[in-house]
Amino acid sequence: MKKLFWTTLFLAVAFTVHAQVVYENISNTNIYGFLDEMANEKYIELNDMIKPYSRKMIFRKLKEVDDKYNAKEISLNKRQRKELMFYLDAYFLEDMSSVKFKKEKWKWAVNKKKTASFRLNPLGFFYKGSVFQLAIQPILGISLGNNKNGMLKHSWGFASMFGYIGKHFGFYGNVRDNDVNKVTIAPNYFVRDQGVIYKTTSNVNGMQFSKSRGGITYNGKWITVGFVKDNLEWGEGYNGTNIQSGHAPSFAHIILQIKPVKWFEFNYYHGWLASDVIDSTRSYWMGNSYRVVFFKKYMAANMFTFYPVKFLNISFGNSIVYTNENGGGPKAVYFIPFLFFKSVDVNSSYHDQYGYASNNNQLYLSLSSRNIKHLHMYFSLFADDLSVSYFFDKDKYNSFSYKLGGRLSDFPFKNISFTFEWTRTNPYVYQHHTKTQDYTSSSYNMGHYLRDNSREFFLSLGFKPIRGLHINLSYILAQHGDDYEITNPGSHPHSDPFLKNIIWQNNQLKLNASYEIVANTYLFFSFNYQNITGEPSAIEKHTPAYYRGKTNTVTFGANIGF
Repeated sequence: MKKLFWTTLFLAVAFTVHAQVVYENISNTNIYGFLDEMANEKYIELNDMIKPYSRKMIFRKLKEVDDKYNAKEISLNKRQRKELMFYLDAYFLEDMSSVKFKKEKWKWAVNKKKTASFRLNPLGFFYKGSVFQLAIQPILGISLGNNKNGMLKHSWGFASMFGYIGKHFGFYGNVRDNDVNKVTIAPNYFVRDQGVIYKTTSNVNGMQFSKSRGGITYNGKWITVGFVKDNLEWGEGYNGTNIQSGHAPSFAHIILQIKPVKWFEFNYYHGWLASDVIDSTRSYWMGNSYRVVFFKKYMAANMFTFYPVKFLNISFGNSIVYTNENGGGPKAVYFIPFLFFKSVDVNSSYHDQYGYASNNNQLYLSLSSRNIKHLHMYFSLFADDLSVSYFFDKDKYNSFSYKLGGRLSDFPFKNISFTFEWTRTNPYVYQHHTKTQDYTSSSYNMGHYLRDNSREFFLSLGFKPIRGLHINLSYILAQHGDDYEITNPGSHPHSDPFLKNIIWQNNQLKLNASYEIVANTYLFFSFNYQNITGEPSAIEKHTPAYYRGKTNTVTFGANIGF
């Protein structure tokens, strides 16, 4: 395994170096939203099918917009221009276009030879040299919410750092410890919040959880390899995606990204998932303590993206979730990035007595079009099982999850956007007859947050009146049907009815407002009306106690960093 990783890294070093790579947190939605707006205006091309973006890529896109504006090729309104300059300042460590360092508006201290500069302030320490760049920043935040079910207090903090070495390496690390006075996250809850509880507080209703991200990467002119632990988001969507939503806790994975020509891009990773399934044969007693050992669980995924014409992206790929039940580590065959993994699986010797291949395969398809200025239209398909015969059988269906949507930006009114999304996920999608191969990590579904047998309508109206102030009014109708279990003897995959009984439903109207004071420093406020109805057992299973019933929740807070 180690030899394979270092061999891959060595091959990347052989190519001409272009820029380092450090990935931006997908929770930093403001910068992702600004690039999306610029792409909808047709000022830049953007593959938003694969997230997170690298900080270098973000800076290049911002610089592209700035160069076009200065050349008078495009026009920006007052708010857009201020936002562009704000983000260019925020990504100053990525700007190495000048080899001479001087005192700038960031109040840098410059060394005598003018070969490096640094600054230290409450927002962090920043060093910028010709060979080495480093940022160390605090993470602090507090959020206070209140509704009829009580007060929700959430505080978090620790630190993040990232940097670059020469023209080759990027590295980053991020730790955020969280303390909440009520339990709001669990694998069965229909919420988009991330995190895994590792400790309940002295107040039995409270919890503590931690988030960690980090990695090291090596980048060439058209290739990137790395070993990272991060949240992945694959697929199109503004209210979560249905391929890989980033909802599951971050996990370690080897990445490979290739973009040799303008019209083609390839993404691949191999990840180490958490199965949460106890291997009793390897668990053991040590004195008075019982050492629990879990089954190993892995995932390999790839995505081929083509750009047949400008502003049109067509992506397809596949993945496999597997375990090595014969012991040892991951299987070498799944480190071949370009394979169709289902074919590898069905042609292997790994089959059970019922003829099932022992591993869990998926297919992906995504379309994204910005060919009409101001308008982004998109479609994502997650296929957990595919049979052509089911297309012609009215009583059968494929195990598909669909997402269809669009966003209209800055038309007919400037600084306003309108978004519509529809998501449908058929029964048994994301499930597998063997728990060690289902589409989860740490028991959290990696696909859509509503999981299978569900449907969602999402509408939103966004308004950005001035630089840094984002106001969003959204409506969600989320519905979930019977909790089918593929492991139950009476289950009928491909024929059990979709949403025959709606056992859980959420009507939600939410107003969000946030203001970014300086880079990564926010004040935020929200008013959230929810009416969660359905069967009492389903409401208890899928809803945190704080949000059950009809609630009007007011939340406000502040944060530095993510």
